[in-house]
Amino acid sequence: MNTSHTDQLKRFLEKSIEAKQALLQDQEQLGAFDRAMQAIIACYRQGGRLYIAGNGGSAADAQHLAAELVCRFGKERPALPAEAFTVDSSILTAIANDYGYEHIFSRQVEGKMQPGDLFLAITTSGNSPNILRALERCRAQGLTSILLSGHQGGRAAALADHVILAKGAETGTIQEQHIVIIHALCHTLEQTLFG
Repeated sequence: MNTSHTDQLKRFLEKSIEAKQALLQDQEQLGAFDRAMQAIIACYRQGGRLYIAGNGGSAADAQHLAAELVCRFGKERPALPAEAFTVDSSILTAIANDYGYEHIFSRQVEGKMQPGDLFLAITTSGNSPNILRALERCRAQGLTSILLSGHQGGRAAALADHVILAKGAETGTIQEQHIVIIHALCHTLEQTLFG
C-alpha cells in the first residue's frame, strides 16, 4: 500500500468531514435550507415545476437532482416534475451561438418557466454570468429562485430569494456538501409530500 496515496485520501476525508461539521453547526444555513424547502414544497403542492441549472460539476448536480425527482430517491411515489437546463444540446448551442453563453439559462427561464415554477441555481462561486442572468430573469418574471452556492454566495446571493451556502474553501469540498444538501432535499420532499 502506498502511504502517500492513502494520506491524500485521508486529508480529503478530513476536509470533507470538517466542512460538513461546520455546516451542521451553522444555524443560519440550516434555517436557509428549511425556508428553501418550504418554497419547493409549496411549488409542488400548487402544481409547479422545478428547473435547475449549473456549470461543470454543478451541471452534473443539476441533472442528478432532476433525475432523483422525476424517477425516485428513496421510496416509490409519483414522479415530481423537474428539469435541468443543461441537457438539451440543441437549445444550449443555439442560444450560446446566437446570444452568447451567458444567456443559455436565462432564455430557458423566459421560454419554459411559468408562474408558480421555481428555479434552483447551483454554483460554487456564485459569480457565473449565465447563472446571474438566469436569476435576473427570474426576478423580472416574478419567479421564486433558490441559490445553492459556497463561500459568501458571490453576486448571485443578492439576486436569489433563498440562499444556501456550503462550507469550505475549495470547490470540491463545496460540491460534496451540495450533493448532501440535494439528497436531503429529495428525502424531505418525499417524506413531506408522500410520507
